[in-house]
Amino acid sequence: MPRTIPIEKMRNIGIMAHIDAGKTTTTERILYYTGRTYKIGEVHEGTATMDWMVQEQERGITITSAATFCQWRDCQINIIDTPGHVDFTAEVERSLRVLDGAVAVFDAVAGVQPQSETVWRQADKYSVPRICFINKMDRVGADFEHAVQTIVEKLQARPVPIQIPVGAEDQFKGVVDLVRMKARIWRDETLGAAYDDVDIPAHLVEKAREYREKMVEAAAECDDHLMEKYLNGEELSEEEILHGLRQGTIALKIFPVICGSAFKNKGVQNLLDAVVDLLPSPVDIASVRGTDPQDPSREIERKASDDEPFAALVFKIMTDPYVGQLAFIRVYSGVIKTGDTVLNVSKGKKERIGRLLRMHANKREEISEIRAGDIAACVGLKTVTTSDTIC
Repeated sequence: MPRTIPIEKMRNIGIMAHIDAGKTTTTERILYYTGRTYKIGEVHEGTATMDWMVQEQERGITITSAATFCQWRDCQINIIDTPGHVDFTAEVERSLRVLDGAVAVFDAVAGVQPQSETVWRQADKYSVPRICFINKMDRVGADFEHAVQTIVEKLQARPVPIQIPVGAEDQFKGVVDLVRMKARIWRDETLGAAYDDVDIPAHLVEKAREYREKMVEAAAECDDHLMEKYLNGEELSEEEILHGLRQGTIALKIFPVICGSAFKNKGVQNLLDAVVDLLPSPVDIASVRGTDPQDPSREIERKASDDEPFAALVFKIMTDPYVGQLAFIRVYSGVIKTGDTVLNVSKGKKERIGRLLRMHANKREEISEIRAGDIAACVGLKTVTTSDTIC
């Protein structure tokens, strides 16, 4: 069966944050707007799709990293919902190893909080490119500029706003897109599904120009050709700005910042656009390296390609009441089909793949094969544990 989605059009992302920054709500909205769920799950009602363990639904916090997928524009996005609670930091670290990019969610009132720092440092350790989503812009005390400043001060990172908010607190109406220089205002009556792209409100034009100038400069710095154009005083096109921002994001030089209110359904479509436009596909990041099981002194490189031999990492083990043990794997290279035999390198044992499932939180969809860059769950692997390599 040929590949249905080119590997360049895949995004493996995590959504990471401090507890209560609105991470699960943000994920819920993403699934709603991409058509994966038909009713928005609310964390405070205990119906959020990604919070699927009973214990999580009772507490309203995410403990296990549920994996799900959705489509936006022409891309497939695999989402790992990582826990934000400090007690589950090991789970976050395991998930970060298999991501190509991440969305860091911050509270517009509090800015960077202690757990945000911990998760950010872990993402630095694994060189995960990130975009920042300043959430809860509708809350009393929401302050976009203060939140951005806390990213500089507490994380020593270089945030580059690519949007600024239109209003704040109960007057938060939408955002100004600094690349297109248009304002996007959401309609409250359509649950945020409909919006209008309008001219920038007069009182924000000057501020938008200032922010755009800084953004264009940051984009130009990340690409020599763009820098030359910029220094010669030439105008950069929208495509060139996005190209420069993407290069800088993947190289961890900059962290694009957008804003919104997931709970009020404002800004989620823009967040999805940013994931597609700015975060890397599996081929944009360094190839994985490992050692030859027959000769541990020999290093092997595996490119993110279907033509390479199969190699995958087990990043999570779960028990499902209907199918038993599930091993979540991230495929780095090659193709695997149901019924194939794989070698668990870490244990030195061969096993047969019984079934392959693509998960949507705790619902499942049976698939016949998975390819390089994809994330799925395997049934039938008896000896695997977290962090095992299979090939």
